Parts: sequence; C-alpha cells; structure tokens
Amino acid sequence: MNPQIGALAAITTAMLWSATSTFFTLAGREVGSVVVNRSRLLLAAVFVIATHWIVMGEPLPITADPERWLWLSLSGFIGFVLGDAFLFQAFVWVGPRLSMLMMSLAPVIAAVVSWFALDERLAMPQVIGILVTITGVVIVMLDRRAGSTTVENKDYFRGILFGLGAASGQALGLIASKFGLTGDFSPLSGNTIRVLTAAVIMWVLTFVMGQAKHTIGALIEKRKARFAIVGGTVFGPFLGVWLSLIAIQNAPVGIASTLMGLSPIFLVPVGLIIFQETFTWRTVLGTLIAVGGVALLFLS
Repeated sequence: MNPQIGALAAITTAMLWSATSTFFTLAGREVGSVVVNRSRLLLAAVFVIATHWIVMGEPLPITADPERWLWLSLSGFIGFVLGDAFLFQAFVWVGPRLSMLMMSLAPVIAAVVSWFALDERLAMPQVIGILVTITGVVIVMLDRRAGSTTVENKDYFRGILFGLGAASGQALGLIASKFGLTGDFSPLSGNTIRVLTAAVIMWVLTFVMGQAKHTIGALIEKRKARFAIVGGTVFGPFLGVWLSLIAIQNAPVGIASTLMGLSPIFLVPVGLIIFQETFTWRTVLGTLIAVGGVALLFLS
C-alpha cells in the first residue's frame, strides 16, 4: 500500500470524472441524454472487457457463481441504466456542476438505506456528516441566482429531481454491488459484469423500442457529439474507474472516497468558463459544505 500514490490517483479520478460529466453534458445537449447513455454503455463495455482480458487473462469472469452475477447485474441495471439515465438528463437541464453536487448525496442515501436494510449502524460523526452534506446541497439549491442564465425554472426543478434520482440509483447500485463483491472477488471483474449487463439490457430495450436507427443516425449526424461521447467514456468508465481502484487499493477507503468526491469543486471553474454560469458566495460555500460533509461521513 502506497498512500501517496493512492491519494494522487483519487484526486486524478475526481478530475477525470469532472471532465467526463462535462463531455457528456455537451454531447447530451447535441443528441439527447438517451443517445449518450446508449452509446456510452456500448463503448464502456468494449473498454472494460478489453481491460479485464489484459489484466485478468480472460475477457469475462465466466467462472463467477450465478448469485454473484445476479447481484452485480442488478447493480449494473440500477446504477448504469436507470441511475445514469437520470444523471445524463440532469446534465442537459442543469449542467454538470449542479448534477455532480446532487450526486454527492449518493453516499448519504447509501448510508441511510444500509442502516435500515442491512443494519449497518451509523456513529454520531457520520450522522453529523450526513446532515452537513444535506445542508450544503440545500444551500446551493436555494441559490437560484447562481447557475446558467439559460436554465428555465421548469428545467431547473426537473434537473434537481433527476439529480436526486441519479444519486438514488448510484446508492442502490452500490448496495447491490456489495452483495456481489463479497469475499475476495475482483472489483475489476465486478465492474465488468455490471457494465456488460447494463449495455446488453440497454441495447435490447433500444431494439425493442425501434430506436437503434435513430441512435446511430444521431451519432452519424452530430460529429461533435461523437467525440464528446468517446472522450467521456475514456475518462470515466475506463480511466476513471481504473484509477479509482488504484486509489482504494493504495489509500484508506475514507480518504480515497473523500478525494474522489471533489468533482463538484473542480467543476466550479468549468461551469464558469465553458457553460458561462455565474456564482455567488452562497453557491461556493454550499459546495464546500457539502463536500466537507461527505468527507466527515467517510473519514469517521
């Protein structure tokens, strides 16, 4: 274990996820969030299978038992198909900065659900961390002077709701993953199952709904969207996930998770420069409070 390498990998992961959300926001505003999710999952499946083949010596963990496949497949469906569908539409409506800030509620939701469903008790510092995180997010949500000037009130509130849906999907997906990763099962193999299953489900639904032609046509027509989707997929499901595994292997989970949760802070200048958002001190303060609450939740 090398804590310095783990910390560096975690910070780099947060930066990559910031870039990923930016790429997918740009692509979603060109071709729609559904097309982005379909394309991203297909590319991600190719990347993770190739990585698993190189690292583990086989393209798929076919020797994993059926129960493990069931839990990880369920995790992929909830997290990637449902949760990311909400997230990518939130990107379109309110931008990556606010959407990723809403995603900081995912560990809070996971902790609360685990408390009731798995009897995982929370210590007082963790409860305080949850309350601090919620407070920070609420401060930013109530500051309607901040954000893109092009966001309508209707889109803003829908974006907030979809951000909550994305956070809930990620939280529930992580809980399902916990059952699938019991023992010494490789996280890389687990992620391969999750991404592959999600991609298969997504494209089966695409063909059933007769949307395959529309999806391919949109990608052919919008060149910028194609590059943005490829860039977002490389930085997120491929490099981002790989570095997050390195971070967790080399640094304490609490520290690694806290550093990887810094994306909303990195997205502040991105929102200012790329999306022409305006900020008040209340927005910056609320973002810092929310990230601090997540840090308290993990580090305690």
